[in-house]
Amino acid sequence: MEKIAVLIPCYNEAKTIEKVVTDWKKSLPEATIYVYDNNSVDRTDEIARKAGAIVRYEHQQGKGNVIRRMFREIDAECYIMIDGDDTYPAEFGPQMVAEVLDRQVDMVVGDRLSSTYFEENKRPFHNFGNSIVRASINRLFKSNIRDIMTGYRAFSYQFVKTFPVLTKGFEIETEMSIHAIDKNMAISNVIIEYRDRPEGSVSKLNTYSDGIKVLRTIMRLYRNYKPMHFFGAVSVLLFLIALIMFIPVLMIYFRTGLVPNFPTLIVSGFVALAGIISLFTGILLSSIVEKNRQDFEMSLIKVHMLKKLKDN
Repeated sequence: MEKIAVLIPCYNEAKTIEKVVTDWKKSLPEATIYVYDNNSVDRTDEIARKAGAIVRYEHQQGKGNVIRRMFREIDAECYIMIDGDDTYPAEFGPQMVAEVLDRQVDMVVGDRLSSTYFEENKRPFHNFGNSIVRASINRLFKSNIRDIMTGYRAFSYQFVKTFPVLTKGFEIETEMSIHAIDKNMAISNVIIEYRDRPEGSVSKLNTYSDGIKVLRTIMRLYRNYKPMHFFGAVSVLLFLIALIMFIPVLMIYFRTGLVPNFPTLIVSGFVALAGIISLFTGILLSSIVEKNRQDFEMSLIKVHMLKKLKDN
């Protein structure tokens, strides 16, 4: 098993990949640097190989697909995940590695938002979107991750081998963050500097379409990880709607002894029934989630034993 693996997912990063690989070889000379090419057409793989990286390929398009293959194929005590666009300085790598190897942190988040991100990033909607995503997740999941969508992270072997990659694209960072929070893994934030892409390098992230995907991912994971909160809120909303429809019918009945609006009464009854179903759905799914957490804790023990065997 390797001690440190630097993982660089790439798609058309020929302009910057040589500098990224060279910087990481200087910053962490003991690390093995892997570049996973995701159908690039601009010689990214050739340039990375000449710079000294081990080049592998993932032909399913999407950053999530690349991360899935990286995590499956590589065994290391500490993993550094970094983008190939030269926006993240390599000099923070040793500090992040120390968090994993010395303090047994499972996920180290390279925090751009507390330093130079808002000054360097020239895309205002990206800035706004990062702030919205960070606030949403920290509020919904009661956490304190300072940069949800950063591509600069360090992981333990335990995290990598127990993280189920479900998303295919740029939502992967959001999924990582929520998984670590929900599974009570050790998380730390390291403030890093951020620099905007050099001239001629183009971002693959679409502000609007990928932003919508990220928000949908947050709601999907909130439903899956916190079903009682999600379906409980839906249940309360349905009960309120049913009550608003029922009260006027009830008041007319008290005044006249008649129920002239039977359709409204029937609809309010069905809405209340849907609220009851939603409530019990939340209760049932929360029991399943609790059982999954117990199973996950047992899987951590198996991963720990497997790591010991590989170390020996």
